[in-house]
Amino acid sequence: MERIPIARFIGDKYQTWVGPNPDQPDVFDLKTPISNARYLVLNTSGEYPTELELYGTYVAGQEPGLASLPSTPFRNKLGINGFEWYVENPDAPSALRPVDDARVNALKSFSSMRHYMDWDKLEADQGSYTYNPTFSGSWDYDAMYERLQAEGIEVLACLQTLPKWMENTYPEGGRDYSNIPAPYGSDLSSPKSYLAHARVAFQYIARYGFNKRVDPALLSVSTVSTWAGVNTVKVGLGLIRYIECNNEPDKTWKGRNGYQSAREYAANLSAFYDGHKNTLGPGVGVKNADPSVTVAIGGMSAATTDYVRAMIDWCKEFRGYRPDGSVNLCWDVINQHLYANDAQSSQGGGGNRGAAPELAGVGEQAAAFVKLARQYAHGMPVWITETGYDINQGSPFHAIPIGNKTALETQADWILRTALLFSRVGIDRVFFFQAYDDNLLNSLQFSSMGLLNENKTRKPAADYLYQAMNLLGDYRYKESPKPSEDLMI
Repeated sequence: MERIPIARFIGDKYQTWVGPNPDQPDVFDLKTPISNARYLVLNTSGEYPTELELYGTYVAGQEPGLASLPSTPFRNKLGINGFEWYVENPDAPSALRPVDDARVNALKSFSSMRHYMDWDKLEADQGSYTYNPTFSGSWDYDAMYERLQAEGIEVLACLQTLPKWMENTYPEGGRDYSNIPAPYGSDLSSPKSYLAHARVAFQYIARYGFNKRVDPALLSVSTVSTWAGVNTVKVGLGLIRYIECNNEPDKTWKGRNGYQSAREYAANLSAFYDGHKNTLGPGVGVKNADPSVTVAIGGMSAATTDYVRAMIDWCKEFRGYRPDGSVNLCWDVINQHLYANDAQSSQGGGGNRGAAPELAGVGEQAAAFVKLARQYAHGMPVWITETGYDINQGSPFHAIPIGNKTALETQADWILRTALLFSRVGIDRVFFFQAYDDNLLNSLQFSSMGLLNENKTRKPAADYLYQAMNLLGDYRYKESPKPSEDLMI
C-alpha cells in the first residue's frame, strides 16, 4: 500500500475556497488526478477547513458475503460489571478471609463478571508484578478468581487505567489515570510505544491463563513481604479465559491525553495481542503467554462502526493477511457499549431519559456491529460489555415509572428485554452496568445503575435475570415468529 500526498490545507485564507495546492489556491483541480484509490486519509495538527468538497467517481466494489453466526446460550447475555470489592471484603484482613460469602452469593445472580482491573493493582512499581497480595489495596486475585470459577461465574478481565509511574510521565495538569497507556511523548502510532502495556498483559495471562509451558524465567513478581503476605510466581492457573485491552479508548471527553484514534488503538492492540507479530521481544503480548486466551477490543463508547472499520484498515496495512487471505486482525472479539435513551444516541448526548430497548435504536446499532463482524472480521463474536439504566430520575438514562410499575420494575423489565433483544440480533455476550450503585442519590449518569442492594440482596432487575437464567439459561435463540395480521392491527 502506497501513500500519495494529494492536497494540503494551511488555513491562511478566510471564508474563501482554496484548492489542493497552497501555492496556487485558486486552482481547484489536482495537477495529476488520482485513480484506483482505496482509502482517503486526513492528517491534522489542529487546523481543519470548515467545509470540504471532493470530486470524482466512486465505483462500488462487491460487498463481502456474511460469515456464519453461531448461536450461543442465553446465559451468556446475563453478565455484570464489577470490582474486586464486590467479591472480597475490603474491611477484613485479606490474609484471614479474602472472599466474602455474602458478596459471592449475590453475584450468583449473574453468569459472568467483567472485572474492572486497574493496571496499578498488577504493577504499582514498574517491573514489579503483584497478584496475591496486590500492592495497591492488598487484594488476593488468586482467591477471588478461584472462588468465582468454583461458582461457575466466568470472568472477563478488563485491564484498564494507568499505574502512577506511567501517569507521572505526563506534565502536571495533564495527569489522569485514564490517559492513553503509553509514556507521555510517545509515538502513539507505533506498537512499541505500548510495550509496558503488552508486558503486563503477558505476565497476567501467563499466571491466570491455561498454558503451563510458559518459561518461568520470563516471569517475575515482587519479593517484598507485606502484612498481607509475599507474592510467588505461578504459571497456568487456568482461571482467566478472556481479557479486554483497556476500556473505552475512544473517550473524546478526556481530551487528547485520553483519546486514542482508531489507528493508534490498533497499534496498541497489536502489541497487546501478540507483541506486534512477535517483533517486540520475549515476554510480550497475551497470545505469547497463552494462544487459547480470547482478546477483546476495549468496549467502545461510540454507537457507530466507523472506529472498528479504521482499526481493520490499520491491520491490513501493518499486519497484512493470513495464508487463507483473511486480514490478520489483532483481536478476537468486537466489543461495544450501548445505552438506550430517548434520543437513540447511546453515550452521544441529547437524551433526557432511558427508553425501552426496542425503541432506543440499540438493537439496530448492535446488529450493525454483528454485520461488520460477519463481513470484515471472520464472523468473530460481538459483545456488549456495558448497558443499563439508572434509577435516579435526574439521569439521562433513567428508567421511568410506567402505569403501576415503579422505576425499579421498569428497570428490571427493560434490562431483561435488552438481554433478549441482543440475543435476537446475534450478540454473543452481554454485561450489564453494574452490580452496585455508585451513589443512588447522584443524578450523574451511570451512578444509580446497580442491580444489587447494599445489603447484598437482589433488586428486581437482578431477580429477573436470575430467574431467566434458571429457566432459559441453556436455550439458544433460533428465530422470531412473524406477527400475524391480527397482531399487527
